[in-house]
Amino acid sequence: MTRRRLYLMRHAEVAYFVDGAPVRPESVPLTDEGREQARAAREALAGIRFDRVIASGLPRTVETAQIVAPDADVESWPELRELEGGKLGDLPEDELEHAFVGFFKDVIPENARFLGGETIGELLDRVIPAVGRLVAAEWDVALAVLHGGVNRAVLSHALTGGRLYLGNFEQAPACINVLDVGEDWVVRAVNVTPYDLVHRRGRLTTMEELWRQFRST
Repeated sequence: MTRRRLYLMRHAEVAYFVDGAPVRPESVPLTDEGREQARAAREALAGIRFDRVIASGLPRTVETAQIVAPDADVESWPELRELEGGKLGDLPEDELEHAFVGFFKDVIPENARFLGGETIGELLDRVIPAVGRLVAAEWDVALAVLHGGVNRAVLSHALTGGRLYLGNFEQAPACINVLDVGEDWVVRAVNVTPYDLVHRRGRLTTMEELWRQFRST
């Protein structure tokens, strides 16, 4: 059996709140630390030739991909953009904390709505066909630089073969997941962070850290 290799990354670190004000998530760039994280991922993947390099088209994924694979032509697949939240001001104040820190837990139903915006079902409706299109294409080794919510969808699909969405996969900035695909999927590694291999830096999830930043604004 011949399997192909997919390196699935989350974009490197960004700052969604600057000087107490939120930054539009569709335009936020990498921080200086994020660029260092991306360079660490590039070093970890040195010597690997990518036949395809894919990003969601949002600047934070494109910039990460360009650092990790500087000689590649980065393809933009907008259907692989992150879960889209709604307006935080539209959420009741007493529901905000749960919306941040309680969303990515256990098996998430398809009607669950992320921060008052897109549902998990709507995310799966665009991500799973995109994964199918990628699998049907010609390549041996591919790099996809995407987002935490999207990566959970890809990993869940690889493990279950369906639309079950497993929320407890943490995806640190610039992490690397290693998947092989042939007649089946094999998940070889999840949330590998070359700049912090054994995750010494903390125990907060991404959403818990965002909640901390939001509360401090």
